[in-house]
Amino acid sequence: MIPKFKLPAISGNEAELLELLQQDQPVFIKNSKFDFSQINSAFCCALHMHQPTIPAGVDGSLISHLQYMFEHPGEGDNHNAESFANCYKRLAEIMPELIDAGCNPRIMLDYSGNLLWGFEQMGRVDILNALKYLTCDPSLQTHVEWLGTFWGHAVAPSTPIPDLKLQITAWQHHFAALFGNDALQRVKGFSAPEMHLPNHPDTLYEFIKALKECGYRWLLVQEHSVENLDGSCLIQSQKYIPNKLIARNFKGESVSITALIKTQGSDTKLVGQMQPCYEALGLAKQAIGDMKVPALVSQIADGENGGVMMNEFPQAFIQAHQRIATQSSTVAINGTEYLELLDAAGVQEDDLPIIQAVQQHKLWQQIDNQLPPDTSAMVGASWTNNLSWVEGYANVLEPMNQLSAKFHQLFDHLVITDPEITKTSKYQTALLYVLLLQTSCFRYWGQGGWTEYATEIYRAGEEALADIEKA
Repeated sequence: MIPKFKLPAISGNEAELLELLQQDQPVFIKNSKFDFSQINSAFCCALHMHQPTIPAGVDGSLISHLQYMFEHPGEGDNHNAESFANCYKRLAEIMPELIDAGCNPRIMLDYSGNLLWGFEQMGRVDILNALKYLTCDPSLQTHVEWLGTFWGHAVAPSTPIPDLKLQITAWQHHFAALFGNDALQRVKGFSAPEMHLPNHPDTLYEFIKALKECGYRWLLVQEHSVENLDGSCLIQSQKYIPNKLIARNFKGESVSITALIKTQGSDTKLVGQMQPCYEALGLAKQAIGDMKVPALVSQIADGENGGVMMNEFPQAFIQAHQRIATQSSTVAINGTEYLELLDAAGVQEDDLPIIQAVQQHKLWQQIDNQLPPDTSAMVGASWTNNLSWVEGYANVLEPMNQLSAKFHQLFDHLVITDPEITKTSKYQTALLYVLLLQTSCFRYWGQGGWTEYATEIYRAGEEALADIEKA
C-alpha cells in the first residue's frame, strides 16, 4: 500500500543508530565551565511539548492537532494556536539573548514525534529552523539538551512490551533525520510521556533494558512513582541527588539506570514561575556516600499549556537567570551535564541510593513468602495518578493490542531474515499506525471524540496491514 501522505522517518537505520548510540563518551562536560567545587545547588528544567496526530483532515487524513486548532479557531482554546506555535520556537530567541547578556542559561527539551511530524506536515519551516538552531548551533549546544521520548506519546505501562523499543527507536530515527546523527548522540536522558513509570516487573525490566540498549544514560521520574527497596517513600535529601533505579523481572534478571527525581506532582507553575531556581537557592550540598555534591532540583512541565506557560514563563525564565548571573553557588544546569560532572568528581552509579518502582516492595514480599503475586495494581504511576489509563478503555486498549500483535506477526520474522525491510514504505506505514494508536490523548480526554479518533486509526491500520498481506 502506498500511503497518501509523506511518512515520517521512523525506521530503516537501526544498525547504524545502534552503533552510534552505544558510544558512551561524555558530551557536555568538555564545554562546561562550571567549577563543581564552588556550586552548592543547581536546578534543571525541561519543557515537554506535544500535539497528537488525529484523523481529522480532508477525508479523514492524518493531521497534527495543531493544524486542527488553526482550522477550527472557534472551538475551545483553539484561538491560541499561533501562541502555541510560538511556544515551540521562542527559546531560539530567549537563549541567545540571555547568553549575550552574560547569563549562563540551561533548558532541556522534550518534543514528541507526533509534534515534530506535525511541523513537517504543516510546512512550519520557521519552527523547524528555530529548533535546528537550538540543537545544532555550536554556541547553544552547552545550553540546550534534548531528552528522548516515545515517538507516539504512548504511556509505557499499557504499551505492548514489543513496542516499547519501537517507540524509542522511532523517535531517535526522526530526531536524527531532522537534526543529524551528531545531535542524536548528545541525547542521553529520557522523558517518558505523562511521567508514567511501569511498575509491573516484566514491563519495567523491558522498558529500562530498551533504554539502555538505545544508548540512554538516565531517566527522569516522578517522585511518587518510585520507592525505596523497603517500600518507604524517598526521604527529602534523596530527591536532590540522582538515584539508581533497579528493574527486576519475574525471571530474576535485573537492569538499572540512573534516575533524576522530579518533585511535587503536575503543576505548570513550578516551571512557569521558575520555582526550581528559587528552591535551589535555599539548598546546601548533599551527601552521596562520603562525598558532598551540589543539590539538584529537577522539574518538567508542558511548555505551551495554559496562561502561566504561554505568558509568564518567558519573563520568569529570563529573570531567574539574571538573578543567578552574578553568583556561582547556585546555577542552572542540564541533566547530562550534571551527571558528567559527578562522574568527573568520582561519583559512580553504585554510590547512589537504590530505588524501585512504587508498590514493588509489596509484590516482592508476596513472592518471598511464596504467595501468588498480585499484579492487579501494577499499572504504573505518573503525575496524573487520579487518572487511569486502563480502566474503562477496553475499546481503545483491545484494538491497540490487536493491531500490535498483527504487526509483529506479519513483520518480526521478515525483519530477522531481511533487516532492510524496515526501510520500506509498507513496513513504515504499518509501524506508523501502531505507534499512533498508542498515543495517550486517546485515553486522557475520556470517551467520545478522542476514542473515536482511535477507532479510525485502528481501522486504517487494519486496512494497511490487510493490503500488505495481499501484496
